[in-house]
Amino acid sequence: MVGRDVRFGYKLSGEQFGPTELVELAVAAEEHGFDSAAVSDHFQPWRHTGGHSPFSFAVLGAAGQRTSRIVLGTSVVTPTLRYHPAIVAQAMATLGSLYPNRIWLGVGSGEALNEVPLAVEWPDAKERFARLKEAVGLINRLWSEDRVSFEGTFYRTHNATIYDRPATPIPLYVAASGPSAARMAGRVADGMICTSGKGLELYAETLLPATRDAAQRAGRDPDALELVIEMKVSFDTDGRRALEGTRNWAALALPADQKLDVVDPLEMERLADALPTAVAASRWIVSSDPEEHVERIRPYLDLGFTQLLFHAPGADQLRFLEQYAADVLPRLRRIAG
Repeated sequence: MVGRDVRFGYKLSGEQFGPTELVELAVAAEEHGFDSAAVSDHFQPWRHTGGHSPFSFAVLGAAGQRTSRIVLGTSVVTPTLRYHPAIVAQAMATLGSLYPNRIWLGVGSGEALNEVPLAVEWPDAKERFARLKEAVGLINRLWSEDRVSFEGTFYRTHNATIYDRPATPIPLYVAASGPSAARMAGRVADGMICTSGKGLELYAETLLPATRDAAQRAGRDPDALELVIEMKVSFDTDGRRALEGTRNWAALALPADQKLDVVDPLEMERLADALPTAVAASRWIVSSDPEEHVERIRPYLDLGFTQLLFHAPGADQLRFLEQYAADVLPRLRRIAG
């Protein structure tokens, strides 16, 4: 059951919208009462036609300048292949210095779509996980120590110092789709990120217990962790629009191993477009009735997630923000107390 303050955030889809529009959407999210906004970090989008992939750190910098309250983060950056973890540490420390207490870093093990085009050799899942674990450790050291000399399996630094970093540490969250990453989040991070629509048993029986158990075993307070979930929601008072909007993100319904290994946006687009609308919509909470919509979100609150990032698939994001702020957020806040 809900037992602590819950933040309701908004997902800035860097694969779907350009940099100027993303910044305007962050401003609109703040004006409509959202608590946070997170931008994706892609080098290439999941669709070639009409796709976008602006530099996430630049978007966060501009969004921070245009807003005053909303908390901003990444969901998620891969600090292991096209970025050296020290550069990610530097970028986020700069943002944290510019916007104190308003920046968080979400990290994950990545997708071939964003790495292989830069002539990066795509490693297997075991190596991707090992790289992420090492990168998180190095980032945490660079945020807390001076003159860091690090000799890892994958990364090295020699007397490295991040000279501009905020007085308050930047929260770091690890993205998890299985127990290993969830345990890493519990052991060494400030929280865990996952995505909705994969069956409640995954969260109730695997991800959340693994995160909390690992924190406890490491001598940490599990209740202090931020538990973030990207909620895939397609809400519109026009039910037809809500259903059709999911076509933009049909790729989410592809098998996970297929998504991770596709390297060309044109191929990803072809695979996604071949899916029926019913399949494309399967990862989303599709609804035109606010009461029914909220009841389908309630189980995630009851599981104890502390931040819900709402990702809407449609082209008209201002319409979504307005309707969600009017019809859904007030109901959710009442449930969350």
